[in-house]
Amino acid sequence: MKSRRDFVKNSMLVGAGILLSPELIANNLIVKKHKKVCVIGAGFAGLSAAYKLKQNGYDVTILESRSRIGGRVFSHKLESNHVVELGAEWIGASHEKMIDYCSRFGLVLENNQFKSHLIYKGDYFKSGNWSYSSNWEQKFESLMTNYRNLSDKQKKQFDQYDWWRYLVNNGCSGRDLDIRELLDSTDFGESIRHVSAYDALEEYAYSSANNEMDYKIKGGNTILSEKLAQEIGLQNILLNHSVSHIDQSKKVKITCGNGKVFECDKVVCTVPTFAMSKIKWTPELQTKKVDAVNELQYARINKHVVTFKDRFWNDESFDMITDECPHYFYHGTKNQAGTSGALISYSVGEKAAIFGNRSNAAAATDICNTLNPHFGDVSNKILAQTNFYWGNEQHSQGAYALYGVGQWSTLRSILAKPFLNVHFAGEHLADWQGFMEGALVSGEDAADEII
Repeated sequence: MKSRRDFVKNSMLVGAGILLSPELIANNLIVKKHKKVCVIGAGFAGLSAAYKLKQNGYDVTILESRSRIGGRVFSHKLESNHVVELGAEWIGASHEKMIDYCSRFGLVLENNQFKSHLIYKGDYFKSGNWSYSSNWEQKFESLMTNYRNLSDKQKKQFDQYDWWRYLVNNGCSGRDLDIRELLDSTDFGESIRHVSAYDALEEYAYSSANNEMDYKIKGGNTILSEKLAQEIGLQNILLNHSVSHIDQSKKVKITCGNGKVFECDKVVCTVPTFAMSKIKWTPELQTKKVDAVNELQYARINKHVVTFKDRFWNDESFDMITDECPHYFYHGTKNQAGTSGALISYSVGEKAAIFGNRSNAAAATDICNTLNPHFGDVSNKILAQTNFYWGNEQHSQGAYALYGVGQWSTLRSILAKPFLNVHFAGEHLADWQGFMEGALVSGEDAADEII
């Protein structure tokens, strides 16, 4: 995933009129030490930034608007004592930073790979009994190989149109195209007609064999945020502190909605663009950055967790893509002992908006209507339900950033560029955009800009 990062960093340097030589950086000729840093947001980006800064001797305070740490990483304990992820779920085999952090803190990574079943046009296909056409599978592999061999300049041309158009232009049609829409939209959170072809190619050309759906942390992904918080110092993380004003007219001064005021030398802002748009800035942000903040969309994701009396799907590695409203099911309690178990109905885009506003009874009806023809009547097996819709979540209004046509090559570098004493981080600025890996790396990158 180097090409996106190199492209963005070069764009930022050129835009700023700066070309930094390695010798200049190494000799600290342009680097000034700032000891007091406020980090806005206690998600993985904010925690990794604060952790690295603290390791390098900085006085760090994290201001978090929520009443919990973790941000969009949100592990949830069910009544059955099983743990499911209502937020970020997967750690990929290529996610070196996540794997390193888990190793550093002694966290166990459990296999979270699945064997996909399919419901398509009313027919049910078990794992291993369906696939793309052989012609398309061969063509797709050839396309990914050819893409990896292109220059960065050649790759950027694909940012000018959407992923659906790219697939169609390269011969994907009929059932193959339908299934790609169903599968790929779960990665991006909206229809493939809304996603930059460049963004999609960067993910699929460089992902692991399972598209980075490989692991999750035993006991819940939130455990990593807790470990980082302990290292940073819980006393340095202030919850329920929503930042309302950042004043850089003199020394940096941050005012929170609860009236608390903090002064510092540097700021790392890790919040999603929706939350960022609610902050008053003195002096005001540049017009280009304001426009970019307002333009970037976030994916609508809904997770509806249904706990059943028994695991009637009879496969610990069960997941299933469907062309019906529930969209995608997966076994949310994989690797966790017990008779009962939970399936998570994962919906995206307009389907997510529908599910997010339904009652549990209505959602259960939809889910059972999809499952019953193929698994029998499962309605009497339901023990409990939990729903979380990221599309109207107070702080982000979405699950993760969605880069549309032409946006990666324009918005990304604008959003990432520091503003006076404020540096920016978050999954929306990362190569592994949409993953916990990206949030961690972007946080460390922002810290490196200060150190």
